Amino acid sequence: MLSPERACVNRPGLHVVLWLTLLSLSACAAVSTGEKGRAVRVRLDLAELASAHEGERHALLIGVNHYDDESWNDLRYPGKDAEDLGRALADPSRGGFHSVTVLSRPEQTTRAAVLEALRALAARPWRPKDVVVVYVSGHGTLARDARGDLQRYLVMRDTRFRDVQGTGLEMAALERELERLASRRRVLVLATCHSGTGKSLLPPAVLDELERTKAAFIPRPLEEDSRASLVLSASDWGEAAREDDALANDIYTHFFIQALDGRGDRNRDGAVSATEAHDWARRHTWTYTQGRQRPSARMMEVGADPVLLSGTLTRPGQPEVFSYSPRLEGFTLKVDGVDAGELPGGVALPEGKRKLGLHKGGELLWEDTVALQLGERRALDSLLSELAEGHRRTASLEVGALGFLDGRSRREVLPPTVMAGVGLRLGGVLLEQRLDVGVELVMGEGRQSLRLDVGGTVPVRHRAVMLGVTVGPSWEWGRLGVSTGPRVAALWLERSFQLDLLSQDERYLTVWPGWMGGVSWRVGARLVLEAKGQLLWAYVPVDGRTRVVGFGGLLLSGGYRF
Repeated sequence: MLSPERACVNRPGLHVVLWLTLLSLSACAAVSTGEKGRAVRVRLDLAELASAHEGERHALLIGVNHYDDESWNDLRYPGKDAEDLGRALADPSRGGFHSVTVLSRPEQTTRAAVLEALRALAARPWRPKDVVVVYVSGHGTLARDARGDLQRYLVMRDTRFRDVQGTGLEMAALERELERLASRRRVLVLATCHSGTGKSLLPPAVLDELERTKAAFIPRPLEEDSRASLVLSASDWGEAAREDDALANDIYTHFFIQALDGRGDRNRDGAVSATEAHDWARRHTWTYTQGRQRPSARMMEVGADPVLLSGTLTRPGQPEVFSYSPRLEGFTLKVDGVDAGELPGGVALPEGKRKLGLHKGGELLWEDTVALQLGERRALDSLLSELAEGHRRTASLEVGALGFLDGRSRREVLPPTVMAGVGLRLGGVLLEQRLDVGVELVMGEGRQSLRLDVGGTVPVRHRAVMLGVTVGPSWEWGRLGVSTGPRVAALWLERSFQLDLLSQDERYLTVWPGWMGGVSWRVGARLVLEAKGQLLWAYVPVDGRTRVVGFGGLLLSGGYRF
């Protein structure tokens, strides 16, 4: 056991449970390189930050190198990885943990010994603001539980290959032990994976089943389905991680420990958080392995103050934006038009207004200008939700031409008229947010000639006002949008005949049913250009007779989403 002196530092705080998975697989081959199997806004002054991070930090680190069952190949560096991580966490100049316990000897790494160590950990007088880090490095595998469901298991020293269910440490059991802790700041570090190579040896029957199973139905890591708020992985699911003799560690863990000396302090607040350490290790692991190992992360929720693994908060950090969402994986984040990195991950930015954009394959998914302040952490997922939920209203200025489709009505009732006006579209307001409602008010006037049955061609001044309402769905593909739906329009029409012997005004008010369709193009985060066509069935009284004729038009608009 490493027992560092108590350090008078502000301790990490988090109001939700954080689970941290670092999947790092070690191979046993005697080669130099082997394979191993909503927006959160923070505006706190320094005193508030210090108060939020009070509490003690404790760690239990387990490394399993050797196995009784020869079916599990012995590993090279799990014990050393646990020892190296323990020294970093115990060092007063880095982690400053109050206690660090390392279990790496054979008698300490049996299933019973590990469960006993976890229960002893739970017996401590934990406080909600205390931090506990549990690290396990060794083989992992998949096996069926008592109900026949495929589950993840950690392989202890005495786990038997033919009886994983009865002798292995099920992830659910480990999770239950951690849930007994009174601390609300729990970090689980699993240096194991289950891809079927290296540390993640799988029974032949399981391998055969996985090979015949579609990828979408392969069991995901248990941590991804738990109540975890944060899941970090040394490699992507189904991908082998690596260790290296030159580093004498597995590659990801080497760089993760390296981040704790301060190099991972991305936002320059004096401390290294779990996500900062992961992002540092992710970038360097990717480079070191020439893209063969892709550390990944899954984040469902992040509290206002992340878990700090090293250092002391001395000042509010630079603003940060981040995403660990699977749906944004592979997107490039641009800041003020410059590439800031590929997601998942986070970046620290200078405070002030910054133009953020998400790009993939040359296409722009999202772009907006965001005001960022010191100590602020913004989740890109939440910003996208704000765009989806908040920017569903569009106010527009519209101009176009409306008129009757048949020549007789254009000659005798109303010539084509240039119209201008305003529009408002409310997105997702009906039928559980499936239908939009659009309202347009346009008007126009002109002086032309009409051909009447009596009197021949006569000059006429006309005015028209149309109020239309459209209800229907809309779809968006990147910048392109399409909308359609039934429409009802009310038309007020005034005609003034100016003759030498006759001065007569006629006024009509009628309501027409019809249909409208539109195509839009998003210029930026809020500016939209749209073309809308409409077709109405018009009932027009002329000279005491009612005509049923077609009426249509085209409107061009420029809108602002808010």
